[in-house]
Order: sequence, then C-alpha cells, then structure tokens
Amino acid sequence: MIEFDILELIPEASHELVKPLIFEKHLNIKIVKVRKTKHGDFKKLRNGSNQITLNHINNKYRFLITLIHELAHFKVYKNIKKRVNPHGVEWKNTYKLLMLPFLNNKIFPNDILSKLATHIKNPSASTDSDTNLVVALNKYDYFNDNKIFLNDLSEDCLFEYDQGKVFLVKRKLRKRYICKELSSGREYLFSPVARIKSIEK
Repeated sequence: MIEFDILELIPEASHELVKPLIFEKHLNIKIVKVRKTKHGDFKKLRNGSNQITLNHINNKYRFLITLIHELAHFKVYKNIKKRVNPHGVEWKNTYKLLMLPFLNNKIFPNDILSKLATHIKNPSASTDSDTNLVVALNKYDYFNDNKIFLNDLSEDCLFEYDQGKVFLVKRKLRKRYICKELSSGREYLFSPVARIKSIEK
C-alpha cells in the first residue's frame, strides 16, 4: 500500500526514478503530521509488512532526501539477513547507491546538489547533523513565523527561543554556537540552523 499523493511531495523530475523504489511488496509508506524529533522512520510491523513514515512538508528536496534515507533502511532490512548497525556501513552503502541516480540538476538546484554530493560520501544518521546541507535545504523551506536562523546573527546579539526565553550569542565554535540564557546566566550550545526570533537591543 502507498499514499498516492507522495509524488506530489517530490520534484517532478524524480518521479520515474522513485516509482520502482516505492511500489514494493510488503512496503507501506505513510505521510504524517510534522514531528519535531524526526523527519521520517522505518520499522517492521507485526503483520510482516514494512512501514516508512514521512513528515508532510512543503520542501520537496528535503522530503525526497528523507524518502531515500528511509528506503535505504528498508533495502538493508530486506537484503541483509543478519542484524546490523542501523546507520552502519551497510546502510551507508545502500543509501549512496540509491541516491546516486538522483544527483543531477534536473532534480536538485545546484546549491543543494553540491552539498548533497559531499554529504553522501559519508552520510550521517540525520541530514540535520550536516550543517552545510541543512542551510542549503532551508532556503527552500516555507515559514510563516517571522523567525530567522541563528547563523544569521552576529556575536552579542539577542534572540528569543523556546517559549520566550531570551539568549545572548557569545561565540561560535566549529559547529555550534555558545549562547547565554539571560534569566539564568547558564550557557547552552545551539545549532547554527536553530530557528530563532531576533531581538533588538
């Protein structure tokens, strides 16, 4: 079983490549409301079938990458009979193999394509841990909340995050920002792509 509107959520140029991957026996793909903790997941169901769930998002490029990520989990489960690390070498190799045909500028804009090509050389468990790819993908997100990304602020700027808490940007580390919560004085590490509301001093 497959959600037939799934093709509406990915770039049109990818349809013919995706169809043979999603119309598999014993594979059910569900589109669900956005979850904060993950973009998608794969699991084996008690009835013997397999299920992929994907967040319903408007960013077709992010959705496609997540779909291929989860399809790689399905392929590993289907083809490798022993227990393996969920994001180990078997998944990495399968993900690369599935993604390679999609690496062209008819499917992805060049700014995403270059970052994605680098990403799949050694893919991580989550695309969110690849800041360069996330920044490129975020350009194609639609937000209606007047927020910006933390990496758009400079040091000593103030911002609001998480139910009105106010933070001061102190300094940037290699991959994260150290920010101080004003009310408690405690310091926290933030992702550069955290969505925040800038506050003027």
